[in-house]
Amino acid sequence: MIKVAMTNVFVDDVAKAHAFYTDVLGFETRTNLDLGGGTLFITVGAPDGAQPDLQLLLEPGDSPIAEPYRRALYEAGIPAIVFSVDDIRAQYDRLRALGVRFTHEPQQQGPVLAAVLDDTVGNYVQLAQPLERPAG
Repeated sequence: MIKVAMTNVFVDDVAKAHAFYTDVLGFETRTNLDLGGGTLFITVGAPDGAQPDLQLLLEPGDSPIAEPYRRALYEAGIPAIVFSVDDIRAQYDRLRALGVRFTHEPQQQGPVLAAVLDDTVGNYVQLAQPLERPAG
């Protein structure tokens, strides 16, 4: 079996992203290494043992490959990553109270309720809550 172990999101500032993804979004730090020369290797993941084998790498986005990609996604309003939530309206209210800027409030998009927020480090992030399907 092949499973996703780590994926990344390119960010403007790794330390600032780390604070936002942990203190605001609620992820836990999985790895926090100073590689020297101002280079940080930081991964976060879902708290409380959820998805223990899946990490999100907060990766510097200033490379010649990453920067145009990130900029194009942001300018087009396309989320760089999607996170699932159990109760999108509660998360929306909690995050708004913390000052998080959303580009749109929760709304139905096909089989999910979705909202998009600005992660303050160069990305839009989508929150998605699957809609319950009738038993059949």
